[in-house]
Amino acid sequence: MARHLPQDPRRRRLALGLGLGAALASAALAPGAAAAAAASASAKACAADPAWAAALRRELDAMARDLTRTLVPWQVAGRSFVPESYGLQAGQPATAAIQRAVDACAAAGGGVVRLARGDYTSGTIDLRSGVMLEIAEGARLLASTDLRDYPERRARRPTVQDSNMGMNQSLIFAEGCERVGIRGGGTIEGRGTPDNFPGEETTGATPGRPFMIRMLDCRQVHVNGVRMRDSPCWMQNYLNCEDLIIDGIHVENQANHNNDGIDIDGCRRVIVRNCFISAEDDALCFKGASQRPTAQVLVEHCRLYSTCNAIKFGTDSQGDFRNVLVRHVELGGPSAAMRAMKRRKADGGISWETVDGGTVERVRVHDVHVVRSESPLFLRLGDRGRVRPEQARPPAGRMRQLVFERITGADNGVRGSFFIGLPERPIEDVLLRDVDIPMDAARVPAIKPADIPQARAEYPDPHMFAPVMPAWGLWTRDVRGLVLARVRFASPGGDARPMLLGDPAPCVASS
Repeated sequence: MARHLPQDPRRRRLALGLGLGAALASAALAPGAAAAAAASASAKACAADPAWAAALRRELDAMARDLTRTLVPWQVAGRSFVPESYGLQAGQPATAAIQRAVDACAAAGGGVVRLARGDYTSGTIDLRSGVMLEIAEGARLLASTDLRDYPERRARRPTVQDSNMGMNQSLIFAEGCERVGIRGGGTIEGRGTPDNFPGEETTGATPGRPFMIRMLDCRQVHVNGVRMRDSPCWMQNYLNCEDLIIDGIHVENQANHNNDGIDIDGCRRVIVRNCFISAEDDALCFKGASQRPTAQVLVEHCRLYSTCNAIKFGTDSQGDFRNVLVRHVELGGPSAAMRAMKRRKADGGISWETVDGGTVERVRVHDVHVVRSESPLFLRLGDRGRVRPEQARPPAGRMRQLVFERITGADNGVRGSFFIGLPERPIEDVLLRDVDIPMDAARVPAIKPADIPQARAEYPDPHMFAPVMPAWGLWTRDVRGLVLARVRFASPGGDARPMLLGDPAPCVASS
């Protein structure tokens, strides 16, 4: 790669404004890049920190301080109950004994149901208010491999999740509970391989493959310290919950299709911290199928790895997603040392999507390292409009006031990041500041921008258009108010694409 700034004044201003220097020099000379550079350079200069972004930073930092101070684990009563005292027989399924211990604990006013003596094979366990299920270090809760051990638990308030996925079976279930949780240094083992729970990869119904944890309409939920492995489907789903803390868990969900790590749907006042997640499907996924807002969320000090999307909002996006802070996280695809059902890079690193009428706004991501991802950053505003069959189709949603700051990367793929809205409903007000993400070089031709369809109603994922997008760094369409300040997508050279390409062109910060 050349080590000099472009001589053309317009390209030189663009290189300096982006803080790219030599990294942009050869890109600006690549086929098609000169027009992109000229278009970007002709855009008006802008401040590196727009007023809306500065205000958002202050407000989300204040939110994080308030959540850290006020959202604390509920006080568990000192009473302890063990299934061995409720009829558990050696070598027999533990479902009934564990449930009797849970019911006795709840009737006594709450406490701990403790699994501490080796392996416990179980079907569905219904948690109750005031009950903390503890799986002690060295103990394992083994999911039964007999589907008959998972009686259906249909939601009292049906949501889009019910009409789309139709999954009403789980190992651990709670609905309408207060003060409920799971803790301990032991393991929940799903045994969810296709041999035990066959099924197809799907974006719809997943019959015959239960979730491990499903909590609906609960308050004061605390999940701490436990290890989870190999669900037949999603590992855990929290829907319309308030005061949710997920802290210090270790999740490996690499056994079957649709193996998400954590799915948080329409929850308020949420902390996810100190977690390790490796998932075949999305690692940490926020959703809006509950048709309730997801708001006041703090994600910090996590490692999130996926062969789909490492962190995501969507695709179900009927509810809103706002006031979210993600910080001090490494995310992307599994390393060679990690177990993986599919050996590939993450499809997307950070993927914010709204296609079902919801609003995504006031989201800040900072101090994040993106590794082994084909599209480190992905924004999509579409118009699928999926709701329950009896509901009217909503108009397209909104996506605005998104900040990415101090984002770095390593060992990423060739596709490139991209943001794409709709002509009549563009993505609005996005700031990239101090971004430095290396990308690999593509050796095959990229799709041309004119050949990329609107695809308004298609399932949104970073692979939806092509394996090689029009820019190696960032391509945008129908994004208004995009500000780039000290942004760099490095390439080893030999890539015919420009680093940046946008319609309309982004605003390049002057400092």
